[in-house]
Amino acid sequence: MDEAIARYPRAHNRSASLPLLHLWQEHFGFIGDEAVNRIAAKLGLQPINILELVSFYPMLREKRAGKIHIRVCRTLSCAMAGSYQLMENLCAATGIQRPPRPGNGVAGTAKHSADAGHEPISVSADGNYSIEFVECLASCGTAPVCMVNDDLHENVDPNAAVDLVENPTPKLSFRPEPHPLEQRIVFKNIGRPDWKIDIDTYLEAGGYEDLRKALKMSRSDIVNEVKTSGLRGRGGAGFPCGVKWSFIKPDEKKPVYLICNADESEPGTFKDRYILHEDPHQLLEGIAISCYAIDARTAYIYIRGEFPQGAQILERAIEEARKHKFVGKNILGSGFDLDIHIHRGAGAYICGEETGLIESLEGKRAYPRIKPPYFPAVLGLYMCPTIVNNVETLCAVKHIIAMGGAKYAQLGKPNNTGTRVVCVSGDVQRPGYFEIAVGKVTMGQLIYDLAGGMKWGRTLKAIIPGGSSAKVLRADERFKIKQKQPDGSTIEQEMSIDELPMDFDTLAAAGSMAGSGGVIVLDDSRNMVWTLNNINEFYAHESCGQCTPCREGSLWMKKITDRMLQGGGVTEDPHTLKTIGDNIAGRTICAFGEACAWPTQSFVDKFPEEFAAHARKSNPPPLPPENTSEELIEREVIPTSPLAHDPGWEKAGTDAVI
Repeated sequence: MDEAIARYPRAHNRSASLPLLHLWQEHFGFIGDEAVNRIAAKLGLQPINILELVSFYPMLREKRAGKIHIRVCRTLSCAMAGSYQLMENLCAATGIQRPPRPGNGVAGTAKHSADAGHEPISVSADGNYSIEFVECLASCGTAPVCMVNDDLHENVDPNAAVDLVENPTPKLSFRPEPHPLEQRIVFKNIGRPDWKIDIDTYLEAGGYEDLRKALKMSRSDIVNEVKTSGLRGRGGAGFPCGVKWSFIKPDEKKPVYLICNADESEPGTFKDRYILHEDPHQLLEGIAISCYAIDARTAYIYIRGEFPQGAQILERAIEEARKHKFVGKNILGSGFDLDIHIHRGAGAYICGEETGLIESLEGKRAYPRIKPPYFPAVLGLYMCPTIVNNVETLCAVKHIIAMGGAKYAQLGKPNNTGTRVVCVSGDVQRPGYFEIAVGKVTMGQLIYDLAGGMKWGRTLKAIIPGGSSAKVLRADERFKIKQKQPDGSTIEQEMSIDELPMDFDTLAAAGSMAGSGGVIVLDDSRNMVWTLNNINEFYAHESCGQCTPCREGSLWMKKITDRMLQGGGVTEDPHTLKTIGDNIAGRTICAFGEACAWPTQSFVDKFPEEFAAHARKSNPPPLPPENTSEELIEREVIPTSPLAHDPGWEKAGTDAVI
């Protein structure tokens, strides 16, 4: 515990709250009143400061789990691959009786509902096994996946649940050779059969030479090289990295911090996992160069709690780097000191938002901050200037120093430079990761060449191009895209979905976004109401609850799509869904409002015929006389709103509800 506390400034030891909670739960199996009181006393806090974390972060539990604890991913890619059937078979194999909930069924059918998840952990009678549904485990390309204790199991056969329980040994998934359309830079070592993650292997391949080069440059020269490269953030927002760095004042008197955002939890996205697990020193070198450029003497890698092995790998890599003088005091004789620490999250998607991440790192609930005034580069961690960059972004910095910003910019298109890793999951033959020059590969090439095309006998129906929060695109759409010509002129060109270049600007012009690079492919067998319902379940579960429109609206959208799938849809439902989404977007502190609203807005707009088919009734189904309103609320048949007790609540204006 003392070692964990020492990783944070003495005046801010509240930051050690999550690390101490992890330590306690790993040792005792759960967090009870004694843990809350002991940890609070250790940190000089009130028990409520610790209890509010236990009740907020899904990975922290107040009751003991089984000796073998199984977490099954239920988000979209895994659900399409059979994770609900896997859950049923695992329960049968372990003798666990889970509470009956509406919606258990085959993925893609109206019978299936995302509402089947998120009841408390279910434990077998003998205490040997426990099981729960969890949100995205960031391995969508190997769906369905689950975790058995701390081990990730990929490509799990739903019908082999007994084998998984009796022999829970993880099997390595197949890593394909790079495709000719790829241009691997950040991923050049990923999947190599001869590659090891130790520092000796990395040094033999020229590792840390770019750090040596950077330490001989001026800080302003490094920042200018990154600006010249045109590197845009690879975490989702796509903000220019060099511009973000330039917000740090050269004569800053306060301590400057760098945070690596390794909280990869956007459904459909699984690129950072492989960097953390298979090439950790590349990330550490990128962090060291970036810290030197902005004069940050302390860096934190905020890694999601579901990556326990990744955290262990990084801890070992940091110690290796420290022994070789790449981390610590006076690195490589430069006079520059740098400490890098690992900080594990505990299962909250909202920590991917940079100010929510900072709040979490400070030992609080991950409630995003209002901007302005709390721009991280001005008032970030501990109210000090802070830069937050994604894992892939920081790795790209190393390669920009190696080749120069101008050469890196030539790899992609203007304003869409370099390479980026695109993750493909869903209904394709070869789901996986692909590193491509930005804008040099089309959506059609990505799906039909790199990912092997659609599954046998199926046709493309829709694509979610940038993680689950991106607006969906129909396969039969035509897009009018403005293209800049070499002479500087602009022409408008009509494109099919297959012709869309995979870059930030084109996907935005098509009405969606490149986002985190998570491409989810849907074929003609998929029910779009079911698909949206699965996404709505994710956002309803992951809302931090700080803003009323998001907290209430995300849950209402989920409950309405639940009801539509269960045969209780009413004619007003599609309009109500769209109105709720409209009343969330733009009305919340952070971009989570848009993230949860955009799927609903786009699915209802792009597939009106399917939503109309699930909204045939003009009135809700009659309620059984033996059910009280409280029982129905508990079962989530009707929403928890004063309007829910009014027979005409479906027709009530959503503006009034929000």
